[in-house]
Formats: sequence, structure tokens, C-alpha cells
Amino acid sequence: MLTAAALTTLSATGLGAVASSNAYTARVEKAHPATGRRVPVRGYDVHVLEAGTGPEAVLMIHGASANAREFSWTLAPRLADQFRVLMADRPGHGYSARPPGSDTLAVQAAQMAGVLDEAAGGEPSVVVGHSFGGAVALRLALDRPDLVKALVLLAPVTHDWGGGGHAWYNRFAASGLFGPLFSQVVPLVGPAQVAAGIDNVFDPAPAPEGYYDKSGIGLLFRPPAFRANARDVRRLELELAAQSERYGELAMPITVFSGSKDTVITPKKHTARLKKQVALDLVILPDEGH
Repeated sequence: MLTAAALTTLSATGLGAVASSNAYTARVEKAHPATGRRVPVRGYDVHVLEAGTGPEAVLMIHGASANAREFSWTLAPRLADQFRVLMADRPGHGYSARPPGSDTLAVQAAQMAGVLDEAAGGEPSVVVGHSFGGAVALRLALDRPDLVKALVLLAPVTHDWGGGGHAWYNRFAASGLFGPLFSQVVPLVGPAQVAAGIDNVFDPAPAPEGYYDKSGIGLLFRPPAFRANARDVRRLELELAAQSERYGELAMPITVFSGSKDTVITPKKHTARLKKQVALDLVILPDEGH
């Protein structure tokens, strides 16, 4: 049994972690505020950044450990002259609310469908999905093909990969028992660790200059966002094992861009398997990582 002194120490440590994480959240949200439109979907807001005023909409869905800002300074400026670009924060990420069941691809896709229904008038649109966002884009196309004119998948995760690859910190953060307290400590160490590891994600290509700050990656380390990301990642393989059985239903044009040196989402385990199930245009990017 814990002594009174031990309980006091634990309480003080916990309160200190909460105070520190609250201060971190205030700083990072001041540096990267919610500047987009809040689109109500099934009673939960989806935060959407917009660029361009073209007649056709393009919806962009970001990957794990990220948010919609990563498109705002990379791809969106290249498309804004011709399209209306919608960049949506996935549930629990960036500034989007997180409905119950958001660790399933069905709920995430439903929130993205709501964006197209509301912000694009329900017109068929091109949907772009990066990494984890590729899985959500595929589910959106399966569940609401009326909304998807074409799919563009960037280094997508598409299939179950045979286990493994789960970082220990996601296991702790996703835990119902340890997750809430563990996530309060994350802002103390997470930002420095990820900022230092970005080069490994893009390797062998160089990381875009200023990627961490320009993409607002620091928003990930707010405790609720970190837990949301952990729960997404922990459940993803189970979700994809079922979802991948439906890919034969896809009839819209699909283009996939895949880095030949991607060690985060191995093309052989994902893109190559998708290519056996559906017709797609595959663009191999030589000497590119994730």
C-alpha cells in the first residue's frame, strides 16, 4: 500500500505534469492558431484550411502525427490557381473535434465526407490522402463513392502489415489506464525527439526546410491530440485487414505516388498489394523516402 508521503509525491508530480502540459498547449496554440473554417459534421466540428477559389474542390487528408497545415505550404500553393483546396484536420488532430469511435476508419471517413457535403456542396471531388490519410481516403471512396471523383494517394498505408512497428509510447498513450497521465508528460520530451527524427522520415531525400514549425507538428504533443494519434495508430492494422477486402469495389481513377526508399510505409506491403486489387497509375519516386 502506498504511504501518505508516496501519495503526496505522486500527486505533486501529476499536478506538475498537468501544469507543464497546459503551459505547453497554450504556447503551441498561440504559435499555430486555428485559422481555418469549422465545418459541423454530425455534431462535431472539423477544422478545415482553404486555399484557392477554383470551380472544383480537392480534399487533402493528412497522415499520422500531423495535421492539415503540412499541406498549406507544400502542395496547396501549387494547386490553388486551379482548384479550391480543402485541407481537413482528422478527428482529434489539429483543431478538429473527435467523435466517439474515431479510432475507426469508418468514422474518420464519415467526418471527411461531411466536409465534402458541407464545404463542397456534395459535388464529386478529387481526394488526396497522405500515409495514414491514404487509408482514410480509401475508406471515404468505399463508403461514399458519390463524393470521390478520383483518388490521389501519397505513400499510402493500405493493408495490414503482419504486426510490429508499434512504438512503445503509442502503447502507453493509448492505454485507458496509463494513457491520461503518460500523455501529460509527453510535452516535456516529445517535441525535441520528433524534431530530431524528422530527417529519418524523409531519408534519403532531405527534409523540407522548417518542416516541423511550418507544419505545426508541435500541436501533436498536446495530451488529447497525442492520445488520439496513438489510438489511431494502434487500431489501424486491424481496421485495414477488414477494409482491404473491399478494394475491388473501387471504380474511380486512382493515382499512387510511392517513394522507392520509403522505410516508414514499405511499398511492397502496401502499394504493391493495392495494385493487384485495383487498376491504378503508379508513380515511383526514385531516391525518395516517406
